Amino acid sequence: MERTVRAAVLVKPRTIELREFPRPAIGPDAALLRIEACGICGSDYEQYEGATPPHEDYTPYPVIPGHEPLGLIEEIGARARQRWGVREGDRVAVRSGYGCGRCAACGRFETRACRSRGGTYGYTDVSKPPQLWGGYAEHMYLCPHSVLKKMDPQIPAGVAVMFNPLAAGLSWAGTVPATGPDDRVVILGAGQRGLCCVIAARAAGARQIVITGLSRDSHKLALARELGADVTINAETEDVVARVREATGGGAEVVVDTTPYAPQSLGHAVAIAVRKGRIVVAGLKGQRPARELPVDDMIYKELTIRGVLSMPVDDTFRAVDLIESGRHPLEKLHTHAFPIEQAEDAIHALAGAVPGLNPVHIAIVPGAPPVSLGGQAG
Repeated sequence: MERTVRAAVLVKPRTIELREFPRPAIGPDAALLRIEACGICGSDYEQYEGATPPHEDYTPYPVIPGHEPLGLIEEIGARARQRWGVREGDRVAVRSGYGCGRCAACGRFETRACRSRGGTYGYTDVSKPPQLWGGYAEHMYLCPHSVLKKMDPQIPAGVAVMFNPLAAGLSWAGTVPATGPDDRVVILGAGQRGLCCVIAARAAGARQIVITGLSRDSHKLALARELGADVTINAETEDVVARVREATGGGAEVVVDTTPYAPQSLGHAVAIAVRKGRIVVAGLKGQRPARELPVDDMIYKELTIRGVLSMPVDDTFRAVDLIESGRHPLEKLHTHAFPIEQAEDAIHALAGAVPGLNPVHIAIVPGAPPVSLGGQAG
């Protein structure tokens, strides 16, 4: 048994170091997870850049990033085994947040509503014992109030780890706007979560699905059609509002904005939405203000606008079930696996800053072969 654990530590903005930590002792209420894969999303990039605004999840550096972990239970305490219903060797998906374990919100597994919540994996200071609080590592500590979901170990790790973006899609394009068969749905942004929103909108029975992307997203827009999108729009070469209105016959009942660092997309969403429409805002804007937001249109149209950061536990569990069903070609979304040693490269790749790489979904996978930065691999 190894006495130390390697992890990638974000010591300050734009600086990641590989460090070793002592393997922690596991008490009766906790567990140690051997990381199989940890997904990367846009918030990892914002955290890396130092653009995460102060809020209840904010933690000063240094931290071990990674809030989308998938792994195998390597060691578990007796009470934790009974509480979670898992044992050594089981594969589990881990939700990002952990709470106090005593309040009504924690009883519903909704740790984001916990008033004294413990924190978030990937955003917890490494000075807090036992230090292993993030998924960019060989192992991660599971505190007593973690929320886990057992998963089929036969599913490739790169597919199984997509439980988090898929849960986001199910929530943002399905549960939150209460999408139904009469709804036209427009998804702004063709990243991993935008594509998962296509899956969710189709599962909800939407009568039409439109998705936008950039010129560099041509492969993602093609994949969106395969996943169920009816119309794809290049936001760089086409007038998004005019094209959506033309394609939908006037607008959409549901608009989901997943675009990062693009505050102008909020204006597009308001213009696209029909009267009584529902707008879900999920794409962080890097603290950039939306200076030309048409407030009067929001009022006259009586729009409902909802910001989302996470997703309900039910949608996480639904995502796991959907992955296990094999109904969707999720293997086409997972494109790259980076070893821990290349965590910084993985973040750059997700941001589109590595020439020759056109990723959709990226994961940190301990022990994965190195990714050549001269062309696609993974």
